[in-house]
Amino acid sequence: MFAVVGALPLLLVSAVVGFRVVGADGVTPVPQFAAFLPWLLVPGGAGLLLMAAARSRAGLVWALVVLAATAWFVRPYQPAADPPSSPPRAEFRLLTANLKFGDATPALRAALRAYEPDIALVQECDTRCVAALRAPALRAAYPHRVIDSGDPAEGSAILSRYPLAAEPGVRGTLSMPAATARVAGERLRLQVVHPMPPTPGSMDAWRAELGYLRDAAAARGDAPAVFGGDFNASQDHEAFRDILDTGLRDSAMLLGRSRTPTWPASTTPLFGTQIDHVLLSDRLSPTAIDFPELAGTDHRAVLVDLQLR
Repeated sequence: MFAVVGALPLLLVSAVVGFRVVGADGVTPVPQFAAFLPWLLVPGGAGLLLMAAARSRAGLVWALVVLAATAWFVRPYQPAADPPSSPPRAEFRLLTANLKFGDATPALRAALRAYEPDIALVQECDTRCVAALRAPALRAAYPHRVIDSGDPAEGSAILSRYPLAAEPGVRGTLSMPAATARVAGERLRLQVVHPMPPTPGSMDAWRAELGYLRDAAAARGDAPAVFGGDFNASQDHEAFRDILDTGLRDSAMLLGRSRTPTWPASTTPLFGTQIDHVLLSDRLSPTAIDFPELAGTDHRAVLVDLQLR
């Protein structure tokens, strides 16, 4: 009896780890569970205890192999970075935030005042959000902007203290605009990220839109680039790792914060997954990162101090 009950959690964890081994995201519910990979050590541990109670040698070996593989994949996909040795050409602060249908618009305004980012990448900017961004104080603080309005979750915005030129964005169900900022005489590409979530009815769109982001990252050219926003994917999804494999680096990983959760905000920092990211190309280095909580949204924001070389 103990062996049968212990096999159930081990089957779940084995399925997730198995797809990770072969470099695939699998089918529902594997991608959904994969987002919480570190927490799968709990059912894996329960399976181990139950196999021990059943005195099943094969079950114990199975559980130990599954737990070892899970622990191996919990490691950051990219290593932390050593501090750069050369002085920066420019330093700036960037904020990315998902407003959950615009409900966190007041919290965004407060965050912009409190943290004073030079650039903000905003997702789920509805008509209330667009109206708030047009207020005189925010216009003065961020005179340069690219805004794609849409309800309830389709809208996105790029706010900047630096001059901006709109660029073709990445196609998707939700708006993912792009722009080029002029920072210290350099062109800096900014790409808002917001693919569909991996819900059972949206898996094809999720895979396709992360693929479009991968293609955009691969074709980004030589100019420094930032891809930031709600990726709806963690480092434990192959579709996200494919984007990193184009040469982009995750700010949180570089600073040793790759397992700090950003969603769901109601259970962070104790429980959750990191699906909000700021990815950087060469010549950009993060020096500090924080994950502010914004009232009204189910995502934590990501606040990064960056240096351009």
